[in-house]
Amino acid sequence: MAAAVTDPARERLRRWRLVLGGDAADGTGCALSGQDAAMDGALTALYGKRDKPPTIRTGRERSAGLGASAPSVARWLGDIRTYFPSAVVQVMQRDAIDRLGLATLLLEPEMLEAVEADVHLVGTLLSLGKAMPDTTKETARAVVRKVVDELEKRLATRTRATLTGALDRSARVSRPRHHDIDWNRTIAANLKHYLPEHRTVVPERLIGHGRAAPSVKKEVVLCVDQSGSMAASVVYASVFGAVLASMRSVDTRLVVFDTAVADLTDRLDDPVDVIFGTRLGGGTDINRALAYCQAQITRPAETVVVLISDLYEGGIRDEMLKRVAAMKASGVQFVTLLALSDEGAPAYDREHAAALAALGAPAFACTPDLFPEVMAAAIEKRPLPVPDPL
Repeated sequence: MAAAVTDPARERLRRWRLVLGGDAADGTGCALSGQDAAMDGALTALYGKRDKPPTIRTGRERSAGLGASAPSVARWLGDIRTYFPSAVVQVMQRDAIDRLGLATLLLEPEMLEAVEADVHLVGTLLSLGKAMPDTTKETARAVVRKVVDELEKRLATRTRATLTGALDRSARVSRPRHHDIDWNRTIAANLKHYLPEHRTVVPERLIGHGRAAPSVKKEVVLCVDQSGSMAASVVYASVFGAVLASMRSVDTRLVVFDTAVADLTDRLDDPVDVIFGTRLGGGTDINRALAYCQAQITRPAETVVVLISDLYEGGIRDEMLKRVAAMKASGVQFVTLLALSDEGAPAYDREHAAALAALGAPAFACTPDLFPEVMAAAIEKRPLPVPDPL
């Protein structure tokens, strides 16, 4: 950053000038120089006024300040990484892709090497799909690998710890060891044995947390909508699927769908393979996907099905709801997530969400940090920690 300015009034003008841009209408009368001028140039290239639609054109004509060539964009990416923190860089990259139509430039390996990798960039790469040339695929895979590794470091340990505890607690025993006694349940079960003269409860029946043996398994089915709006959810679901699959006491299946259904369970040892096995876009047939998942369930009372979708159903709505009701009636714990991302709830079909809630499967957006708690609650068959509506 630029050197500290001793005059508070001058510093305020400088900050306003950076916020308002270089237009004559900024009214600050403050001229920028050095690094401040360079920062202002990087911001103007992206957020400056444009009279034409924000698309990159070939040739000399352009509608934004980044130019139409990969080298000029790569230089801009280097500039913003110099002047702004990583979180801001990721936002600016996302805006550049959305506002200036830069997605096609990501097909060039040099561009991919210059960007700041994050979940949204992975989603953009997935949306490019078959348009990606072979010369770019290895670079794209390296970018996705970097993002996945960072997500696993952030999420894996806590997820395993939370779910291991839930699996242990889900195995109740009547003769627990002292440190496994569930005192709240034990006291509630023995209140009739209260001795007033001693002001105590005689616990004739102990209730405790059993220790789940490796052979005791829960079955988890992640059923993920791969329509274009669900890109971030697909990435996070792939990472969580790999984490769950690494736990011996959980039998995990990952199914992705649009109008067709693809079972990616055999790729769960590497979430990058899972991510590249998806294809964003296309229609949606939730009923067909749930029919496939239902057919895979062998132990309903020990199974958790997690549907991750914005619920815009292109299949048979009534059949979808009947299928959910049938699974719940058989003992399946059914969870509906409108999104698995940090962005909150996307646009979604509210009528379908209300219908699922009426069946006892409330639909809500879930952040990656909350997901382990949601899964733990489902495994223990207790109420889900549904976030408060905004």
